Amino acid sequence: MKLALPIAIAFLLADACQSVRADDYRAKLSGHGFAPVNGTRLYYEVQGQGQPLVLIHGGNLDSRMWDDQFALYAKRYRVLRYDVRGFGGSVRPLEQVYSDPDDLAALLDYLEMPKAHVVGLSLGGMIALDFAVTRPKRVLSLVLAGAGLSGYEQPDPAGEEAWWTRILAARDEGAEKVVDMWLKDAYMAPAMENPALAKRLRHLSYENAHYWLENPVLRRLPRPTTAKRLGEITVPTLVILGERDVARTLAIGARLVRDIKGAKKVVIPKAGHMVNMESPTAFDTAVMEFLR
Repeated sequence: MKLALPIAIAFLLADACQSVRADDYRAKLSGHGFAPVNGTRLYYEVQGQGQPLVLIHGGNLDSRMWDDQFALYAKRYRVLRYDVRGFGGSVRPLEQVYSDPDDLAALLDYLEMPKAHVVGLSLGGMIALDFAVTRPKRVLSLVLAGAGLSGYEQPDPAGEEAWWTRILAARDEGAEKVVDMWLKDAYMAPAMENPALAKRLRHLSYENAHYWLENPVLRRLPRPTTAKRLGEITVPTLVILGERDVARTLAIGARLVRDIKGAKKVVIPKAGHMVNMESPTAFDTAVMEFLR
């Protein structure tokens, strides 16, 4: 009789642990949470069933920029959106060197997604490309909207000067000043013409303004650079561009179509850089038709 109580407690504890593990597993399948990966914590949301599809947000924003797409795409896919390290709810980089493709790979492992369709805009497009060249077997297809390209050789002195001006403004004058400067930039000007969208972008930008004070050298990019490895990408690829996007982004888009075998291009009329938010219906139609 003396052993009965401890044994019963042991069984109760075991059942409780199994329940916690089961709840954690269910949270991974559908819901939201923080994934402990690569020495950081990445905020993520998952919804839907089917083949995995990842949405990667642009710089100075976070995963909420996909509000128009998240639930819609979840009707056909198991959709993951997450905050890139340093943005949104994810932990900011302090002194640790990191790699965005490594973070994405670890997050997919955590969520038990061996492969995925990868959709990225701007910075998110650059991360998608870096992921495709470093982990080609994990990508089902690519959708690259106004994508950046690591290692792109064309000089951009005006862009570099503007970037440093904003960093100094963030340091000396605070977040509100640098956000105002960025939202007036040619990248953002078309989107800011829409009052409702301008309000959303301003809110997201203020909440991510700390980005301008983070150390950019901590982000490790692929070597050789992705710009030199585009010919290695063999998965179906769609390049989406806003007609009013800046010349540099349009040039990168042309390069992607030229160097990625079989890549297709869609140009959305009247849209600028934030094409998924400016013209969600046209954007979603292009993405869904491509994926089907």
